Amino acid sequence: MTKESLNDLDRLLAERACERLLNDFLHRLDLGEPSSVAELFTADGIWEWPAGERRIEGRDALRAYFGSRPADRLSRRMCSNIVVDVHSPTRATSISYFATYRVDGWSGQMLPPRLPANLGHYEDVFRQENGRWLLASRTLHLAFGGPTERLPPTGDPVDRD
Repeated sequence: MTKESLNDLDRLLAERACERLLNDFLHRLDLGEPSSVAELFTADGIWEWPAGERRIEGRDALRAYFGSRPADRLSRRMCSNIVVDVHSPTRATSISYFATYRVDGWSGQMLPPRLPANLGHYEDVFRQENGRWLLASRTLHLAFGGPTERLPPTGDPVDRD
């Protein structure tokens, strides 16, 4: 079945499932259990960051990698301009832009606004397995990036005046 032979409803459902998967990825990292991101990948899934020379392969390695996130990290990721291309009933790709706001040493207080730590785009490959769309690979490309800020031990609370 070629891309052109997919009916509109099947294409739309696949696109939406892939978009939802990407949003779930971000929510799990920022608001949930980071190690659970591994469940969004195929068993042989790959996360890579070529500029950072990182390549993580397989669910167990992904679980360990994302689960090693510092417990005192506060992050929020914004993702936009998601374009999913469905190539077959079981394969799709996407490109999306992201901005990551992140600090370490967070103790629960509200913080003043900061510049993003990273800006770039993701290139994703999806595979449908057992009726569920999963990430086969996610490649991160940074256009702008810097180190994660570490807050002082007392934190940096918002001035409430």
